[in-house]
Amino acid sequence: MFVKYAVIFVFLVFMGCIGRIETSNITKKPELLPSMSEQGMVSTAHPLATEAGIKILKKGGNAFDAAIAVAATLNVVEPMMSGIGGYGTILIYDAENEEIRFLDSSGRIPQALDSDVFRKPNPDYLKNRRGAKAVSTPGNVNAWEAMSKEYGKLVWNELFEPAIKIAQDGFVISKGTARMIKSAFNSFPEYARGFYGHKGNPLKAGSLLKQKDLAGSLKQIADKGAKAVYGGKIGQAIEKEMKRSGGFLSLADLVADQAEWWEPIHITYRDCDIYTASPPATAFPSLIRLGMISRFDAAKLGHNTTAYLHCFAEVTKHAFWCRLKYAGDPEINPPPLDKLLSENYWEEETAKINMDKAKAFKPPKKEINQGSNTTHFVAADRWGNIVCATQALGNVFGSRIMPKGTGIWLNNSLTYCTFEPKGNPMDAHAGQRKLSGDCPTIIRRDGKPWVAVGTPGGHTIGQTVPQIVINLIDFKMNIQEAVAAPRVSFKEPDLLLVEEGINKEVLNKLKSRGHKLRILKKPEGIGNAHGLAIEYNAKGNPVRFFGGTDPRGEGKAAGPKKEK
Repeated sequence: MFVKYAVIFVFLVFMGCIGRIETSNITKKPELLPSMSEQGMVSTAHPLATEAGIKILKKGGNAFDAAIAVAATLNVVEPMMSGIGGYGTILIYDAENEEIRFLDSSGRIPQALDSDVFRKPNPDYLKNRRGAKAVSTPGNVNAWEAMSKEYGKLVWNELFEPAIKIAQDGFVISKGTARMIKSAFNSFPEYARGFYGHKGNPLKAGSLLKQKDLAGSLKQIADKGAKAVYGGKIGQAIEKEMKRSGGFLSLADLVADQAEWWEPIHITYRDCDIYTASPPATAFPSLIRLGMISRFDAAKLGHNTTAYLHCFAEVTKHAFWCRLKYAGDPEINPPPLDKLLSENYWEEETAKINMDKAKAFKPPKKEINQGSNTTHFVAADRWGNIVCATQALGNVFGSRIMPKGTGIWLNNSLTYCTFEPKGNPMDAHAGQRKLSGDCPTIIRRDGKPWVAVGTPGGHTIGQTVPQIVINLIDFKMNIQEAVAAPRVSFKEPDLLLVEEGINKEVLNKLKSRGHKLRILKKPEGIGNAHGLAIEYNAKGNPVRFFGGTDPRGEGKAAGPKKEK
């Protein structure tokens, strides 16, 4: 066994990939070695989606082309998580211009919406938060087209070939997918039960799921572009279903939708620059967490020690408070980022932390919810372009509304607005932007993009990503180790969620400091992260790509193999 690991070590040294981060602790556990390629990298929540991205890279496509193929394929193989009827947050790196940009596809709230339907005294206010009335404008396809027009290399319709084929031919569903289908099956429309079930029962693990109508919708998008959704036959089918089921979304909302480019926000952490999505996304608390942790010597505290976890828990609670207090539309009620992302603020707030005792969490007056049924993927090409994307439907299978003949699940993103008190900044305001809590992140080191990472997980997203960043920078983990390491997450009002794998003595000491713990036993977990890291030569050109995929999920990280 020792000889086996020694051979691996010698081989990696020979290949020149023993870096200060990417290959730390490589002799400990082979499953914590990152995937490696010299031609690019794709990491997604499903192996078929990863393979779709690799196919596009091998055809000569770039990361932007691959990302569109991945997103379309995830719609097919993870239909409960994201897709045409959903929304998302995308961070990109344009290698030619050496520029990081944020592409928002979260859409706007329908113009005709009446938010009173989500509040008392409406007798159906809770039901309305779940179904047709909670459907907001889906923005994903417009974002895919915006990326393709701005940066793509391949012809648009080629990007949908893998997804169309899988939707037509079918794929074998996993235990996890079967479990989610079973949990939601009784709330599916009869039309959807026809192909998500067999003889009136939900499909079981190992069954073949064919989605011919979804294949047809993808074919329309491949042939006609985004206008197939934003004004074409798909859009018309959506409007027809919305009228039938009492939703607010109209064809006019779809036609008016635009994908919006924004400047990202960033801070310096140790010797790296950390970039993430700016408002209207609510990713800024992740930077607050890192900023506050930067006031401590995390490496000296030690990974997942009592001192480190107590410190992170106190920091993450405050950043969660900031999110509840300050999240808002940048054109209406922008968060005070100059203050929140300043060293003075971090110093001021960390000075209040008692390293021996947990502080009770007292929320501000308003509260923001966030869906947990989301997907994240990353893609990089041999030129060094990167796409780091989080996309969602809201709840599992979104609103459970599927316009007949489309195979498309519509989101229920309005569920996560804050309805009390009426008119507060996070209420569902007709025509305004829908805010998301996604946190795609790109780390620059020595001026070059080094890591791209993100995760689904609802309110845990902005807590998981900083832990991964700290794992990489302070604890010198490779990308696979960083996404696999056990995590914690604060959950309002007073819980600290803790994954299995953290020392029991540490847990007991956390309890003695006043933390109320909830241990998450497998298959429970926090997030489903995916990331990649890039190594450069002396000329600044990318030469190796490393991929990490979360063992909490069923995904895959891989890159194209070099042609002989």
